[in-house]
Amino acid sequence: MTTARPRVPAPVALDDLTVWPASAARRPHGDLAVGGVSLAGVAERFGTPAYVLDEGEVRERCRTYRAAFPDAHVLYAAKAFLSRAMVRWVREEGLGLDVCSAGELELAVGAGFPAKKIVLHGNAKSPHDIGAALRLGVGRIVIDSPAEIARLAAAVGTGGRQDVMVRIVPGITAGGHEKIRTGTEDQKFGLSLSDGYAHHAIARVLDQPQLRLVGLHCHLGSQITAVKPYVTAVRRMVGLMARIRDGHGVVLPELDLGGGHGIAYRPGEESLDITALARRVRAELTESCAGAGLPVPRLLIEPGRAVAGPAGVALYRVLAVKRTGVKVFVAVDGGMSDNPRPALYGVRYAPRLIGRASTAAATTATVVGRHCEAGDVLAADVELPGDIRPGDLLAVPVAGAYHLSMASGYNLVGRPPVIAVAGGHARLLVRRESLDDYRNRDVGA
Repeated sequence: MTTARPRVPAPVALDDLTVWPASAARRPHGDLAVGGVSLAGVAERFGTPAYVLDEGEVRERCRTYRAAFPDAHVLYAAKAFLSRAMVRWVREEGLGLDVCSAGELELAVGAGFPAKKIVLHGNAKSPHDIGAALRLGVGRIVIDSPAEIARLAAAVGTGGRQDVMVRIVPGITAGGHEKIRTGTEDQKFGLSLSDGYAHHAIARVLDQPQLRLVGLHCHLGSQITAVKPYVTAVRRMVGLMARIRDGHGVVLPELDLGGGHGIAYRPGEESLDITALARRVRAELTESCAGAGLPVPRLLIEPGRAVAGPAGVALYRVLAVKRTGVKVFVAVDGGMSDNPRPALYGVRYAPRLIGRASTAAATTATVVGRHCEAGDVLAADVELPGDIRPGDLLAVPVAGAYHLSMASGYNLVGRPPVIAVAGGHARLLVRRESLDDYRNRDVGA
């Protein structure tokens, strides 16, 4: 993604699989397989809309991070997508976990994830969030505001001790859209270096015997495809660590650079080079610490989208094709209830016809959802076969992150299921939300 509002890009080749899972393979009659499983077969068996998640792709991306950052603590950001199966995969691949609520925390621990390997985030943690974190024994709690300091210390209680980090706003502009940039002064997260709030909060934390400050945290935003912002962040954070040592006599052992690692949603788009990121961050951390006379802290990073996103595929059934004077609208059986991201911040996708072969010339079409909103657009101005028709199946790659986790109950259509594929087999991870689910929650009369 670019930092500006997306423009209409050059046409994408209809058969380009570069942003699909590595296991994606063409099959006869226009079908496509992922993890050795026919996507058309998944649609027939489980219905549409549906999310397909390639277990092998998730695991391989976890391994890529472990190999690139062998001395760091890699935490999977659960907000991207979380299920009990995902918890198991991440745990087995040796990653920690970053959660933002008691719900994510309880699901993870209930699925067998060690609480000590979990970090709790959140700009407005509720008493329930804090209580669950302390009860279950999370490894770190990231303090995001001055108000949390006394509240957290009181919750820990006399004689207790909780390891904490402080989230810093380093004043760096990075990210694919203004709504997902979090390293600047004009948003809700963290404590600013420029106005003194960060220094004041750190002093207060150090005065609380119930809290042990183990490190600093920053998160610059999402969909960052350049290495330079992270290098700049390292330099500024090490500078702050040196000032903490000089002012308080405390040497912090950890530095968390967050995540936000950008991925390509359409062929030709940039993604963050993880190997280059690891090399340059490590070099800057070593150099900056040497210059400041500090030992090199242990690095933590928090990839979410970059692990789950490219492993997912969304499946839809075409319900209607409408040709106006200047537009071709392809309406599908999902929409902003299962993927609000295009409406929120203009994300662009590259859907593909599956389940039948077509020799028709490509046409420019806009794939829209079924909801009663003009902004319910899943993919604007994309290339599809000119004979696209009701009943056809569309598959949308790079759908593993921030789809189900941001899905809603709009129009009571029900959130889609999640199906894992691996080794030629498909299995249900999360069932489809039904009308009975809504009825059971509606207890009024």
